[in-house]
Parts: sequence; C-alpha cells; structure tokens
Amino acid sequence: MQKERLIIIGSGPAGLTAALYTARANLEPLIITGDQLGGQISLTSEVENYPGFPDAITGPELVDLMQKQALKFGARIEYDYVSEVDFSSGPPFTLKTQNNKEYQADSIIITAGASPRRLGVPGEDEYIGRGVSYCGTCDGFFFRGKDVVVIGGGDSALEEGSFLTKYADRVRIIHRRDELRAGPVLIKRANHNPKISFIWNTVVDEVVGEDVVKGIRVKNIETGAAEELKTDGVFVFVGHYPNSTIFEGKLAMDEHGYLITDDHMQTNVPGIFAAGEIQDPMWKQIATSVGQGTMAAISCTRWFEALEDDLEPAAQA
Repeated sequence: MQKERLIIIGSGPAGLTAALYTARANLEPLIITGDQLGGQISLTSEVENYPGFPDAITGPELVDLMQKQALKFGARIEYDYVSEVDFSSGPPFTLKTQNNKEYQADSIIITAGASPRRLGVPGEDEYIGRGVSYCGTCDGFFFRGKDVVVIGGGDSALEEGSFLTKYADRVRIIHRRDELRAGPVLIKRANHNPKISFIWNTVVDEVVGEDVVKGIRVKNIETGAAEELKTDGVFVFVGHYPNSTIFEGKLAMDEHGYLITDDHMQTNVPGIFAAGEIQDPMWKQIATSVGQGTMAAISCTRWFEALEDDLEPAAQA
C-alpha cells in the first residue's frame, strides 16, 4: 500500500489549483485524475470568462497550463480512478482505484466534479454514440452538414449550440420554458446566428432511430401537442449531478448528493476537504472552482501544520 501525505481526487480546475498551492507548501500532492484529466473544461471549445485571457482560450489549453504549473512545483499525477474509500478510522485514510492500487493518505482533497445529467427518456441510452451526445466539442465534427437539436436553455446549451454551427447546417435549441437561463452575451450570440433557431415550452419524450438517431418525439407542455422532429443528432445539456456516489454514507451530503463543507472547505471528517462542483450546487464556474480549490489547499496546509507532530511521514519513493 502506497503512503502519501496528500491525495487530490479529481483533476479539474479545483483539483489542479489545490495541487498548485499544496505543492508550493511542500506537501507533494498526488493527483488521481479520474476519467478525464481536466474534468469538464477539457471538453470545452472556448473559455471566454476566465480572468487573464481577454481573447479566450480553449479548455484543453487552460488545463495544460494549469497542469504544467502544478507539476512545476512538485505535484504528481496518476491517471487512474478512485473506486472505493474508507474514511472510518483515519487519518490515514484508505483509497482503492480501478487499476487495483491501494493508497493511504494523511489528508484528502476531493475535487471529483460533476457529470452531465441525462434526459431519462426511451431511446436515449440506446443511441449514445450513435447520435446522442453530451459534448458538442467532442462530437460536433461528426455532424458536418447535418441537422442537430440541442436540449437545454442554460450557458452550456448555448455555448455548445453555437459551437455546433461550425459543423451542422441547422441547430435547433429545445427548451422547456419560454425564456433562456443563459448569460446575455451567449443569448445575443445565439440570436444573431442564422443557423440557430429555438423551440420553446417543449420537452423530449423519446429518441427514435434505426441504428442511428433519426428523430425525436417532443411535446409542447402548454398545449399538449406532440410531434416527431427529424434530426441527425441530439445534444443534451440539462445540468449536471455531483460525482459523489462512492462517498455516500461516508461523508455528509445534501439531498442532491453535493458534499457539505464548512467555510474552510472541510467536510464533516477532519482532514478531508472538498472543492469545485462536487460541493458547489450554485456557482459552477471555472473561476469559483479555482477559488474553492485555493481555499481547500490553504485549509489543508494549515491542518497539516496543526497536526504535523502526530502524523507519520510518507514512505520514501
């Protein structure tokens, strides 16, 4: 079993920022990446609202810069996924991964993020990868010259919808309300894009196809009128849920699965901290995740300082 002083679970903006700060504090953090290095922003085409980049930057570019900065000061990265945790008798706490590795850590910062929420309608799961997608940046290229629909009315739906117009001939945005929840800049951009149109007060009841997506069945929630729309692709952006399943019964969380932290980003278990969308049901921005990662890192550093004499040193590599 490998012993570490600090393990960071997740590698999005919160995790990479926490790694930077704790590495500079000589804690030599080990980052266990999860499914995707960089988390959700690694799948984002353009980031326009992160300070310091007035001309925008792609998600992968920002992840690469954050990673290089953390590694420069001594952070380490393990490309793996934490599958099991035991916080009952720590510190040290025990982690197991999909690659059958076991770790003990004196402290843990959880930045496991969130995952796209699904519609939960017939045909959705069947056609994932065959016309149903949750990432326009990943899959837009495959819909060159096609007709696609985007489900949702928030920032992600409009950002990805605008991105998809680089490839698709037509993008229809379907929203269950008659008013968008996205920011004004994104709304203005979408309204001025000739490839984008809107279908209001409408929900999707089913995804239909033959080997690949051929259309969707929708219903107007005001009139009850139902119809089938032909389309080649269905891109779903209806929110996210926290990646907190493995922490159920082990850490305090709210009814939606978000980890509960105090003002110092500490969970109900001393020595375990959380930052980013795993504990943030409201803001969900790169900048706020970076700030929360900073707070968790500084709190963790101070926790070590208070308990330093009581902890055994990590085994030498």
